[in-house]
Amino acid sequence: MNYLKTFALLALLTMLFVIIGSFIGGQNGMMMAFVIAMVMNFGAYWFSDKIILFMYKAKPASENELPEVYKITRELTMSVKMPMPKIYVLHEQAPNAFATGRSPKYAAVCVTSGILNILDHDELKGVLAHELSHIKNRDTLIMTIAATASGAIMMLVNMLRWTMMFGFNDRERKSPVSLIGLLVITILAPIAAMIIQLAISRTREYLADSSGAKICHNPYGLAKALGKLDNFSKRLPMNAHPQSAHMFIVNPLSAEGITRLFATHPPIKERIKRLQEMKF
Repeated sequence: MNYLKTFALLALLTMLFVIIGSFIGGQNGMMMAFVIAMVMNFGAYWFSDKIILFMYKAKPASENELPEVYKITRELTMSVKMPMPKIYVLHEQAPNAFATGRSPKYAAVCVTSGILNILDHDELKGVLAHELSHIKNRDTLIMTIAATASGAIMMLVNMLRWTMMFGFNDRERKSPVSLIGLLVITILAPIAAMIIQLAISRTREYLADSSGAKICHNPYGLAKALGKLDNFSKRLPMNAHPQSAHMFIVNPLSAEGITRLFATHPPIKERIKRLQEMKF
């Protein structure tokens, strides 16, 4: 069901992208939108992992630096026959973690120094299993494509606004009804794209929680870790980029009041509840 929902949401993003392209320039506009999407997705596919690691100044960590992380990761990857990902550390007191990479063969797991100070062995194992699940399920690639498509839609909407300002050559598009429709598109399309992207992100988080618990045969370690990480993240917010907030195991940005509607992650209480209800 999670895979079907993700596919449907990605299809909606694609349809939205094509519709905006057609508003800009008809069939030619649709082709232009398609080319832009391909170029941006190509860049996201090949370079997203390097970009995110560079953005946060994450450093490669040796086994001597993070022996427990290496030991747990090696045990988990061997149990599910996955390649060992590269291990990075982010010297940040806010406890968090993320995975990146286009495939299990080209993947990395990054933990903050803060997370190592507050989690016990079982909790850290749950977190690492969650991140390995993202890699195994190729969530890192799916969410990167969703974020890239959403960003491309924003760019097309800006182009459409400029087109509206300078007018159209087509008489039909100068009609009041057409102009109102275009205005509605420029307002609602970015909101729709963001909501779809967030829905994909939340869906993949639930799936990674479930898959991670199965990998380490213990949903309670991850459940306890999520509770700790949520409490600490509220008291010790992270200096994170909104565009990459969906990468982390818990939202590194504060989300209070109405902004919770646009949070990149599902509610922690619901994630913990689902984990505690899992049967083995």
